[in-house]
Amino acid sequence: MFELSVCREFRAAHAITMGGVREESHDHCWRVRAVVRGDRLDSDGLLCDFHRIERELESVLDLLRGRDLNRTPPFDRVNPTAENVARHIAEGISQRIPEGVSLKSVSVTEAPGCTATFVTE
Repeated sequence: MFELSVCREFRAAHAITMGGVREESHDHCWRVRAVVRGDRLDSDGLLCDFHRIERELESVLDLLRGRDLNRTPPFDRVNPTAENVARHIAEGISQRIPEGVSLKSVSVTEAPGCTATFVTE
């Protein structure tokens, strides 16, 4: 089995609700890591092109970049926790990855040492 990962960043604000109390809105430089996996390499010895995964991840992040997540679908209805952001990004790219590979996970770091991971398998 082979895996590769791509990492990207985006800046966005959010305010999550915990125990019925909504925190103050604040922004983060969110760091995102998407991991794909597969059991075969192509004739060039590649699982897939890194740039393809980067493009697909960027297309999802572009919809979040520079925004207030609480006003951006689906987070206008869903608490914009790091866990929910990771799941949203995973759902956005899972159908866009090349044939022969699958999305393993998406990790979102909202602050140093604070990472949430959505595992698809």
